[in-house]
Parts: sequence; structure tokens; C-alpha cells
Amino acid sequence: MDIELDPPHGITGFPLGMPAAAVKEAAAALGTVQVQDDGSADQFHYMKVLVLHPQFEIVFHLEDGRTLSSAEVWTPQPGAEEIRVLFRDIDVFRTPALQLLDQLEATGLTVLRETDYAYVPGVSLGFTRTAGHDVPLASDGEPLYFQAVLTGPAHYYDYKLTKD
Repeated sequence: MDIELDPPHGITGFPLGMPAAAVKEAAAALGTVQVQDDGSADQFHYMKVLVLHPQFEIVFHLEDGRTLSSAEVWTPQPGAEEIRVLFRDIDVFRTPALQLLDQLEATGLTVLRETDYAYVPGVSLGFTRTAGHDVPLASDGEPLYFQAVLTGPAHYYDYKLTKD
């Protein structure tokens, strides 16, 4: 199974703006679904749809309580299926994190690097290396591979470009 990241449009099968009922239905085809704060649009407790596949998790964020606003894919684990998460033919979870960022920069994209996170404002991608379990480490002491990636709507991370 390939999951294509297509920011700012969404991910395979889940276009941003998709209605909540359709998100829940499509997510159920991937695995067990858990809905948090159904219909809520509160700034701190907005609706989320979590899909638990035996090998990965996806959190669908519905910030207005009605439509898909972003999708957060967590690193697939080994198992029965071959699962890849791709951005422009790059496997984001099998390419070492620092190498992935270098590849993105080489295509002309702006990449903002932080210790545990990286952001690509122009295409609305956000990555985390934070891991809740033992993983191989890179030369900088952080996880070798990204653990999650979020794709959001246009301009989602543009606020990161402004100077304080």
C-alpha cells in the first residue's frame, strides 16, 4: 500500500475539505476508527478521527468539526503489508531524516529545521523525529528517521517564516 502525500490537497483517499462523515467511512476501510470530540470546533478540543491499522496510525484533524483540515501519518511498522508513505516519490519514513531534508532543499523547497521537527512551509508539510520508543539514532543523537508527517492546507506553516 502506498500513501501519497499531496500537500496542500491531502493524502491518498483523503482530500482536505472532505466532509466528516466521508472521513469516518473511508478511515473505517483502513482499520479501527476512534472519533474524538465529534463535531467540535473548539480551539483546544476540535474533532479528530484516528484510524488504527495493524501497521500504522493516521490522525485526521477536522478543526472546524465538519471537514478535514490536515492529516498526520505515523511511521508504518513491519508487518504483512508493504506500506510506503511517499512525497514526490521519496519514502519519507525509509529515508534518513537529515537526508530527506537535504533532498527537499535540493529541489528548491524551503526547509525549516528544528531539533525534533522540520517544516516545509511552501508545501505545508511538517515532520517530527520525536519517538516514544527505542529507534535507531542519527549522528546528531536524534532518531534516524522521521516518526510522523503532517500535511495541511496551503499556507499551514507559513507563520514559521515570520520573524518574531
